[in-house]
Amino acid sequence: MGEDVTLVKYGSATARGFRARGGLTFEEWVAAGRQIARITTASAWWVGDWLLYGESRYGPRYRDALEVTAFDYKTLRNYVWVARRFELSRRRDSLSFQHHAEVAPLAPPEQDLWLTRAERGRWTRNELRRQLASARATGAAAAVEHVVVVRIRVPREREVQWREAAAASAQPLAIWIAAAADALACTTTRAPVAR
Repeated sequence: MGEDVTLVKYGSATARGFRARGGLTFEEWVAAGRQIARITTASAWWVGDWLLYGESRYGPRYRDALEVTAFDYKTLRNYVWVARRFELSRRRDSLSFQHHAEVAPLAPPEQDLWLTRAERGRWTRNELRRQLASARATGAAAAVEHVVVVRIRVPREREVQWREAAAASAQPLAIWIAAAADALACTTTRAPVAR
């Protein structure tokens, strides 16, 4: 997991810019662009993780260190919020930080489901946003068209836990359970999930 994000073989990078080495082939130039995109995404994660560490280690004092960044407070707040919503093991190397930010408000099973869909469909961040908006707009109507009722018995404690998780993600229980089951199905069978 994770790839090297250096630009050394393509040129040199400083805080002021990138200087390509002479004689880059077209393929090397494209590869350098991919690396720059990876670094851009990685840097958002790096800053978010750095802030999380400072927050946990130094409490309110970590805010003093925020002045060392060139970012405004809103950007930093967004970076730390997204980093907090995704453990390293759940972050997708093939998707940008912005992809993750789009699904960050969702419950983890739904996040995983939508990130899997974005990976498989090779969606841009804008396409993921469009798909999410479409699902929100038509989700209730589309869900009623082809309904199969599945009944399962669970202990009361589990039901309470599931209802709390669904409420925390602002979803009805049935939709939350379906998203969780879809996400698990994607990870165990690698079969495409119907949209």
